[in-house]
Amino acid sequence: DDVGMCHGSNQAFLELAEFGIVKCGSVMVPCPWSPEILSEAQRNPTLDLGVHLTLTSEWSNYRWGAISTRQAQSGLLDPQGYFYHRTHQARAAMNVEAAIAELQTQAARAQEAGLDISHFDTHMGVAFVPELLHAYLQLGRDYAAPALMMRDSTLYTTVLGISAHELGDWAALLATLEATAHPIFDHFLITPEHHPNGRDADRGELYEAMLRSLPAGSLTFFSLHPNAPGDIDVIIPDRAYWRTFEYTYFRSNRLADFLAQEKIVPIGFRELREVMRSN
Repeated sequence: DDVGMCHGSNQAFLELAEFGIVKCGSVMVPCPWSPEILSEAQRNPTLDLGVHLTLTSEWSNYRWGAISTRQAQSGLLDPQGYFYHRTHQARAAMNVEAAIAELQTQAARAQEAGLDISHFDTHMGVAFVPELLHAYLQLGRDYAAPALMMRDSTLYTTVLGISAHELGDWAALLATLEATAHPIFDHFLITPEHHPNGRDADRGELYEAMLRSLPAGSLTFFSLHPNAPGDIDVIIPDRAYWRTFEYTYFRSNRLADFLAQEKIVPIGFRELREVMRSN
């Protein structure tokens, strides 16, 4: 997640992709450093990159906003002219048509920059809100690329703070997607926050415990946020160490050996995209 957010996120992705455990990333097109990673993707077409559809800007002093409009009536911009900080704020304020146009513009901008879009996912879950979900899935159809979807609907209702009723017939939706070989993830993992034994504890233990618990034969989406040190330490000084740890850990022999021992196979979205396209 969050490729293009800052230079350090780009640096981390490029180095981790070369090492080989991290297989893919997703670009936040509205962010200041997206041109750098889009240029890199054009230079190196082997990079597996999708679009991290973005309608929120969560940090206090490092912000970004819409690229399709600067109009207040779009409901996409807060009083300072940036995306809202949180998903519930964005949902409450947005004009749905303007929000869909923004998502479409982000995808088009990435493609125009030469990105071979491998997939779509969404920053802070915004494109999963009921008003946008079908437009989000339509983007996947338009670009013949998977749009991240989870089997467990409670992931959406919990994160978005909505009721199951608002999502509609989830089982029917998944059945429709699976009929087109659209990948559905069985499990979702995300960067862990504080270690229960404190900041100086072995953070690798957290990741290994999460990975070890996965059932055999399952397809899991692991949302990582690696960042090379430097800019991230200024942007979010209290949380930067989670991201800089991932920058080190996900290019370590320790993790490579662990994955081999546990028979965990990292794959990217391009493999899933090709399965979907072949059907």
